[in-house]
Amino acid sequence: MTTRERILGWAFILCALALAPLFITSNRWIDFLELTLFIAVLGQGWNVLGGYGGQYSFGHAVFFGTGAYIQALLQYKLGWSPWLTLWFAISGTAAVAAMIGYLSFRYGLRGSYFALITLAFAEAFHVVSRSWSSFTEGGQGVQLTLNQDPALALATFQFSFGGPFMKAYGFYYTIFAILLISYAATWWMEHSRFGAQLVAVRENEDAAEALGVNAFAVKMRAICLSAAITASGGVYYVQKFLFIEPGIAYGTAKSVEALFAPIIGGLGTVLGPLIGSFFIHGVGEVAKEAIHGIFGDRPGVDLILFGIILVLILAFAPRGLVGLLERVWIRLKARRDA
Repeated sequence: MTTRERILGWAFILCALALAPLFITSNRWIDFLELTLFIAVLGQGWNVLGGYGGQYSFGHAVFFGTGAYIQALLQYKLGWSPWLTLWFAISGTAAVAAMIGYLSFRYGLRGSYFALITLAFAEAFHVVSRSWSSFTEGGQGVQLTLNQDPALALATFQFSFGGPFMKAYGFYYTIFAILLISYAATWWMEHSRFGAQLVAVRENEDAAEALGVNAFAVKMRAICLSAAITASGGVYYVQKFLFIEPGIAYGTAKSVEALFAPIIGGLGTVLGPLIGSFFIHGVGEVAKEAIHGIFGDRPGVDLILFGIILVLILAFAPRGLVGLLERVWIRLKARRDA
């Protein structure tokens, strides 16, 4: 695809997402879009490190959970403004990522070893957050105070009791704005010297270092950027649900969703996590409805079907859905020009 075609495609997608609430009246589908964009943000965070850098993480929930807990605890313990705490949540998570990255990359951990070390850190943070009850409130989690004053809806970063538009679409446009920022950062990285160095490290780290690339510094920058994007998803989650607990923060669910979205959509592409997230949740919803209509209430059957579809995509579309769509587009153009 040409650059012009990519730009037009991006413009169409972003306009569709920006205008969607004006045409969708069902709260169920607004919630579906919010969840899809939320997972797309987590997926892009994983994609920066795993897709572009080739450093696969099995414990990316450590960044989501740390951002969420910092956001919640600074409000709960100190009464800080959520607009102030979000900067501490993102920068604090980046600092945690720098620590994990230093311990991993300084000693040459890569591939499956790096994947396991991230999984170990996620589990360690899970245990600490559950056991250090005097600081994290332990297993009962952190419950933020619900604001019911419409005049303070924006100041408290809570839209449930704001005006009609803010109440209905406030959090949708919040996660949409986070998506735009994270994808703009990824686009910049892809077209920068840093992005070229990161891809070189992914392809052949030893050869990249022989050409003068500081692989350690490049991977450190990548893991910090990845963590910052993922932490922004944690900030959104806390402000929307006003609650966080160890199982949600550091459980495997967020790590798996962050990993699946870019792999299904297309590793190392800006659009991949968004396409993958739409596919994952779209297929999930359709599968639930279809199976419920045919077999009735059969918990787990939809997950089996979902797993089969994922295996088929990985087997027949190794470059993900983005690669598949590009092949289809090229063939359509060739037929048109013939």
